[in-house]
Amino acid sequence: MACLRPWYSGKDWVSGGQWKEYMDILKSWVEAFTSAGIRLVFFFDGVVEEQKRPTWIKRRHRVNGDICKIFAHIKAYGEQPRGEMCVLPSGLATFTRFALKSLGQEVFCSVREADYEIASYAREHNCMGILGQDTDYIIFDSAPYLSSAKLRINSLTTVLYDRQRLCHTLGLAVFHLPLLACLLGNDVVSEEQMQPIRKDALAKYSKLNSTSYPGSQQQDIILAVSQFVRSCSESPDVLVTPSLKLSPVDKELLEKGVQSYLLSDQTKHLSSETTDHPVAVYQKYVSPTILQACREKHVAAEGFMVYSVVSEGMVECSNSLEDEEDTELLPQALVYKPCRQRMYGVLLLHTFSDVDINPPPIKEWFVYPGNPLKEPEMVPPTPLNMQCDHPGLDTLWFGEEEEISSLRRACFLAILDCQDFAELYGIIEEHLFITLCLVTYITLQVQTLSQEDVHAYLSQAVCLAHKSPQDIQQIKLPFLCSRAVQLGCLYVRGLSYLLGANCASGCPLTSEALMPWNSFDGRLFQSKYLSAHSRVEDLVLLDNDASCLSVFHTLRSKVKEVCLKKGRELQSKPRRCTPQFKTGEEPRHWGHTGGEGLGRGIHHSTEGWRGRREARRRYHLYENRGRQNRGHYPSTSQQHPDFYSQQYHNRGAFANRRDSRGRFSHRGRYHLAPRWSQPPAS
Repeated sequence: MACLRPWYSGKDWVSGGQWKEYMDILKSWVEAFTSAGIRLVFFFDGVVEEQKRPTWIKRRHRVNGDICKIFAHIKAYGEQPRGEMCVLPSGLATFTRFALKSLGQEVFCSVREADYEIASYAREHNCMGILGQDTDYIIFDSAPYLSSAKLRINSLTTVLYDRQRLCHTLGLAVFHLPLLACLLGNDVVSEEQMQPIRKDALAKYSKLNSTSYPGSQQQDIILAVSQFVRSCSESPDVLVTPSLKLSPVDKELLEKGVQSYLLSDQTKHLSSETTDHPVAVYQKYVSPTILQACREKHVAAEGFMVYSVVSEGMVECSNSLEDEEDTELLPQALVYKPCRQRMYGVLLLHTFSDVDINPPPIKEWFVYPGNPLKEPEMVPPTPLNMQCDHPGLDTLWFGEEEEISSLRRACFLAILDCQDFAELYGIIEEHLFITLCLVTYITLQVQTLSQEDVHAYLSQAVCLAHKSPQDIQQIKLPFLCSRAVQLGCLYVRGLSYLLGANCASGCPLTSEALMPWNSFDGRLFQSKYLSAHSRVEDLVLLDNDASCLSVFHTLRSKVKEVCLKKGRELQSKPRRCTPQFKTGEEPRHWGHTGGEGLGRGIHHSTEGWRGRREARRRYHLYENRGRQNRGHYPSTSQQHPDFYSQQYHNRGAFANRRDSRGRFSHRGRYHLAPRWSQPPAS
């Protein structure tokens, strides 16, 4: 997981991901190691252990704050934030597993804490090193720890953190390191809980070491705690020495923390064994054969969601790029909730002997605006709307009869409520079939989705097959639209749920067809969104490629047909998209260049300095507002003001200036187009 950020070096991360370019980067990265004779084994986090749930929640809230700032920046400047303000594309970890497997790599998904499984594997197989970015790897008595953050891929050089040298410096043995890590604070034992012990240790250390240097407080704490550990822990057979004056609760927690660092062959002499997840009540709703198959698929990184549902009845989803001030677009967790419920129904609501037919609801830890994450949401499974009865999961997964194949597809389509598309399977390409199903599902769930939004989704999927990563890099965007950012994220999240639906249905479709590099690119989608809302002709929207027209028209007519059948009339609602001008530029008309231009003229307004000052005040108030002061996600019935309507321009204090190389450095402010203005007439 520590490699994801250096891997994803695509310029555009905010629009949903540049997936074709990402695949090229992964290929080059893998080839650099294999050409040097190094075999790679990849591990991905497969679970969030409950003892680390508070840490997970704390991190999710922190990222939510970053996402708020990202959207504020996009609205104010019409561009992607630079520097450290970066959130990786949604689903990157999920799809990277499949990408690496497609490159012939060995990939595992953990069934417990991934750090533990990595350290165990490296110790058992005598690996040359663990490439990652987590100090836990120096605490485990395992292979050498190498920094992924400091890796130079061209020369294959990095930094080695020497466990033995660390112990020598601190005057400790290797078996002391787990207790040291827990007393200093980690994901299991918080810093606050061990603060009294550290305070006492520092007091004793200070009496013997009177010399102190500026900025050395953290170093003194580490040395003091090391001295304390050395004095009270003399045997590797005792997890927590009785001399530690702790309450029973703190002692138990500290023992858990220390034991989390002891690998499987190191715990044999202890009375308390480390085990995988306990047997959960949900496991009685599936056969042992299904449970074993789910686990095998999960570990081999070939499944998604199903193992956590049938084994624990719990799933989680991390942050997505969602604008909590956009009242038109629901969070992805709510958009795909019906889909997930039907998927849970496929897995748990079927005939099985001697069990209650109504399993408990699934616990969902999903991050979205308005969810405080104080407790999981309880989501009950719902049955599929199918003409035939549920055949049972064993038959659906392992049946070899010819009719089972069509039954699997029917089950998959029923999860998406897209049974009407069954006749199209095999007629259009599989990845376009997936696009058709997903766009139709989104359209039915999101009532504010317009005809132009659908055109943007479909056109970019059709055009993507004809574009290389280099072609996509050459796309010039006059500005970024915050609404298109959220729509792009919504699509990619949908692909991940389709992975789960496909797995639950017995895999009627290939995993490759569900991969985003076959049907989505964020930069291309932004381009098509701007063009579609400029109401360009279909041929222009398709980059003047007449060979794409027939497929595009087929997909569009099928979406409209099914939506009308279900009472959803798709309306045209073009939005006035206007780019953000930098100071000193004159307004101009953006022409239709390759289907990527804009068709609206830009006009300055005369709100003057009062309006500009109010815009800046609101932007900074929004950016600095604490997450704890935010309310729940507003009702979708509220009217959403169009960000790009009735804009005015903020004339900056400084003009652009060329640097020594002749490039423009933007010393001035961008013109602001406030979202709190009134929407245009439909």
